[in-house]
Amino acid sequence: MKKIFLNTESNLIELLFPLHKLNNYVKYCLVLILGSLLLTVSAKIQVPFWPVPMTMQTFVVFLIGMSCGSKLAFLILLTYLLEGAFGLPVFAKGGGVLYLSGPTAGYLYGMAIAALILGYFADKGFGKSILKCFFAITIATLIIFGFGVGYLGYIIGYEKAIIVGLTPFIPSELFKIVLAVLIIPKIWNFTRNF
Repeated sequence: MKKIFLNTESNLIELLFPLHKLNNYVKYCLVLILGSLLLTVSAKIQVPFWPVPMTMQTFVVFLIGMSCGSKLAFLILLTYLLEGAFGLPVFAKGGGVLYLSGPTAGYLYGMAIAALILGYFADKGFGKSILKCFFAITIATLIIFGFGVGYLGYIIGYEKAIIVGLTPFIPSELFKIVLAVLIIPKIWNFTRNF
């Protein structure tokens, strides 16, 4: 369990919230609960945007991945998916095992893989540079939509999946990428002043 938080030089969550006096299990549980809660809230709130309203869920995935490192970020997303599987209403429109096999399931699984990959990049210091952060978050976005559109296409056909599951979300996703890329390196710069 000690290996989940790698070190304070590559783990933004450790720098922002140095919980070194807490028992590791308590620390991990707090971060898992907080991360899962942020994902739940971000899934429920819709922000008006063109051409379709957006949630901030992928933005929160970007923040979790780039802040917590690969192992912890993946555990947060896994916790979130398990909560939903057990019927907790953590997803945009509820919860339950059927939600994890429905049309949006691919996006959910893609977010877990994206958090793992983002965390890997964060462990390598990609959150400290705007260019590297942009690269990492773009890869994560491609993973999320690759899984999401791929699974949706299996259900409704790939052409239709691109029309309803990708195209309307491009503007809002670009907005979230830019927002994350502007915020994450600034937080790293802020922590250098500690």
